[in-house]
Amino acid sequence: MKPTKNILLSIAVAATSLSASAAVDFDKVFNDSTLRLDYIYSGKADKQNVSLQAMHASEGWYGRRHNLDRVPLKGKGQITMTDAATGDTIYRTAFSDLFLEWLETDEAKTTARAMQATQNVPMPKNAANVTVTLFNHRNEPITELTHQVDPTDILIKRHRPDNITPHRYILKSGDPKEKIDVAILAEGYTEAEMDTFYVHAAKAVESILSHSPFKDMADRFNFVAVASPSKDSGVSIPRFNDWKSTAFSSHFSTFYSNRYLTTSNVYDIHNVLAGIPYEHLVILANTNEYGGGGIFNAYTLTTARNPLFWPVVTHEFGHSFGGLADEYFYEHQDTMNDTYPLDIEPWEQNVTTMIDFDSKWKDMIKPGTPIPTPVADAEKIGVGAYEGAAYSTKGIYRPVDHCRMRDNFTKDFCPVCSRSLARIIDFYTIEEK
Repeated sequence: MKPTKNILLSIAVAATSLSASAAVDFDKVFNDSTLRLDYIYSGKADKQNVSLQAMHASEGWYGRRHNLDRVPLKGKGQITMTDAATGDTIYRTAFSDLFLEWLETDEAKTTARAMQATQNVPMPKNAANVTVTLFNHRNEPITELTHQVDPTDILIKRHRPDNITPHRYILKSGDPKEKIDVAILAEGYTEAEMDTFYVHAAKAVESILSHSPFKDMADRFNFVAVASPSKDSGVSIPRFNDWKSTAFSSHFSTFYSNRYLTTSNVYDIHNVLAGIPYEHLVILANTNEYGGGGIFNAYTLTTARNPLFWPVVTHEFGHSFGGLADEYFYEHQDTMNDTYPLDIEPWEQNVTTMIDFDSKWKDMIKPGTPIPTPVADAEKIGVGAYEGAAYSTKGIYRPVDHCRMRDNFTKDFCPVCSRSLARIIDFYTIEEK
């Protein structure tokens, strides 16, 4: 496969890319198996901690096998694996997490909490050190854990290959070890509703692949639907005092935001997926209530029966797969919990504070375009820098007036979001030369 023009740019814009060095040879340093790392993130706004809870192993590694020692986006957390003998970096990945969002709430100022977190990494052939680093909203490291992994450790739990959740492929473009593998899980579907779940999973894939760049790069993806059954039908809606027993215990009103649908039971998700090839996650909730959530390199969780399912699942996948920011904003307030400080350039590629606009989409703006770009001229100008994004009316800018990352009624991702998504697809599937 020939690299697209995006692949070199994808490395150039990475907030934490490494300087040129010899590429890591996957087959030399890794086994063809997955090491699942379960952590506990705990603390409150003034002090945090990362603890290792357990390690699991399963056959097959389904993540990238090149560009191993770098990340395409900084995220709000990173894992770095180094060879214990040489100190060489052999793998890195970036992510965001619900715990890091919670740290920005008022509750976190006074109350300590603990939340589950899981990351998959390739199993090293030799002893390796793994460092987990979490960042705050100013992109500063706030806590870190380093622990050693010995691939011969008898306490690494080994998955039994005869215990695999029923699943079927919605789209299989090729060998899972060569493609981007997206698992779609059932939440709030009983055993009797699994046929309905498979229909909803197919609709989710159809929606995602109807948007560029996914539709143009569909041959790089596999989508597998995983029939994870629940005792109850539907999901929990706390404001109605309606609590369900479901596969992943998801619920609305996360952080008291009625439409924010998430789960903290991360280990349950990965337990269900043991033995199934996956890198990225979409969880479909069996309810017609409006809402959802998408967390970078964690999961998309959205409702499958709501009339807006089609645009919402794609919007949330833009968050979880592509690390895109929300482009909408609230007219009645200037900021939202100081999530995006105006003196810091956000790591997400589709919003900017103009602190480092060169690293964003400045190259896509036609000469002579006014900055800020007047909304009244948006239809004529197209890509510009429109004030209002990432929940703030002032000081943060979006690439176009309307995009899939702003509302549910715009047809597609804007050119900036599309380019950012294509860069990440290239990063996962094409080796940098």
